Amino acid sequence: MASGINTAIVGYGRSGKCFHAYMIDKTEGLNLYAVSTRNPEARKAAEKDYGVKTYSNIDDLLKDDAVQLVVIATPHNTHAELCIKAMDAGKHTVTDKIMCMNTREADAMIEASKRNDVMLSVFHNRRWDMDFLTIQKVINDGLLGPVFVIESTILQYGKPRSWRADKEACGGYLFDWGAHLADQAVLLAGCKPKTVYTTLQNRKWDISTESHHRTHIVFESGLEFFIELSRLCQIPKPRWYILGEEGTLVKYGLDTQEKYMDEKRIEEAADPPGNYAKVKAIVNGEVKEMTIPTLKGDWLAYYRNVSDVLNNGAALAVTPESVRDSVAIVEGAMKSAEAGQVVDLTQL
Repeated sequence: MASGINTAIVGYGRSGKCFHAYMIDKTEGLNLYAVSTRNPEARKAAEKDYGVKTYSNIDDLLKDDAVQLVVIATPHNTHAELCIKAMDAGKHTVTDKIMCMNTREADAMIEASKRNDVMLSVFHNRRWDMDFLTIQKVINDGLLGPVFVIESTILQYGKPRSWRADKEACGGYLFDWGAHLADQAVLLAGCKPKTVYTTLQNRKWDISTESHHRTHIVFESGLEFFIELSRLCQIPKPRWYILGEEGTLVKYGLDTQEKYMDEKRIEEAADPPGNYAKVKAIVNGEVKEMTIPTLKGDWLAYYRNVSDVLNNGAALAVTPESVRDSVAIVEGAMKSAEAGQVVDLTQL
């Protein structure tokens, strides 16, 4: 048997197969041991892909004493229940984003982790996006001066498929990309979110989830953060548009690691030079225009850290406590869209 922490994945759709299984298999100190899925064809695929044990349900998987770490890669609205079940079985647990549907579930998950003395983390691999790492460094280096507006956009065109088009399964863009962008917003702000206001539109596609949405978050520092997501955009805006007192940053283009991951060569991912960030700022009293080369992204860092935590006692990079504020933002955004008014996030 391979050495390392025996890791089992619950769910073997695109997330379980293409993200989690691939990255776990590449991570020293983790052993991809088992997969649980109700889909018999997916079980056959997992056995063929990685030679793992397979189970038809999570209950049987959790009875396997050899399993040490469980990864939940199922639809969003199942995360809290399945994570708590895994932790109550004594298993360390990783859940795909979004962590859960609301802060009440987040608090229950955090309590289960403490109660059972097991690790709980959330798969926020996009903390290691190349574009995010780059703009984070520009902001932290002070090149723009105090930042007061950030616009973060994912604007695409096309009808969502499968459960991601199902509102009851919480498959909308806000729970998908929105979870990542809210997490990035919290990290960039470095303080608590105060209020959120969201508008949702459902157009063209015959689906129960939104086709376009815009969210406005105000943080304690006064930073205004805008998230815009669309399935109905033929000409996208910049991925990032940032205003600081001394300068402005514009950056186009999505992180390319997913494309390279699908080709089984994620380490080679790079940003085309045409997508490098453009900055115009006052430097030493003079206005300068600069092109900022994009930093190397590193999604594999997520599971390297998990391995280091479980094998060597390292500090956890993505703690559930650090994700709770982004869960509150998404929860508040949905409440705002339903009520048509600003929601006070300090009450969540």
